[in-house]
Amino acid sequence: MTKATVTPFLMFEGQAEAAMTFYVSLFDDGKVIDIVRYGPEGPGADGSIMKASFSIAGQTVICIDSAMKHDFGFTPSFSLFVTCESDAQIRKLASALAEGGAELMPLDNYGFSRQFAWVNDRFGVSWQLILN
Repeated sequence: MTKATVTPFLMFEGQAEAAMTFYVSLFDDGKVIDIVRYGPEGPGADGSIMKASFSIAGQTVICIDSAMKHDFGFTPSFSLFVTCESDAQIRKLASALAEGGAELMPLDNYGFSRQFAWVNDRFGVSWQLILN
């Protein structure tokens, strides 16, 4: 039997490249793996992301720019969970990800970890950050 894989998949409406570029800039090992763009024949806007993949903290993530408008977006019921190794790292991530977004649970000690934050970034993606 073939081994299955699970990969987070983020669907944007015209902001996939900006989000991907932002995310890889936040992690020392962040990198864009590949990008396939829509051409002038569509169905998405010429040059927008048909499918791209990037890696952050050893996790591959796929993203696209949806060619169709949707009546839904991201929700905090799904989040990217990041285990941070230092106080400096969690502070940097919490600050950067919350900028232009929203703090659902500001960086603090909630009893289950020395430091924890839950934020929605400027693209609407939800992140939980915990200090290891």
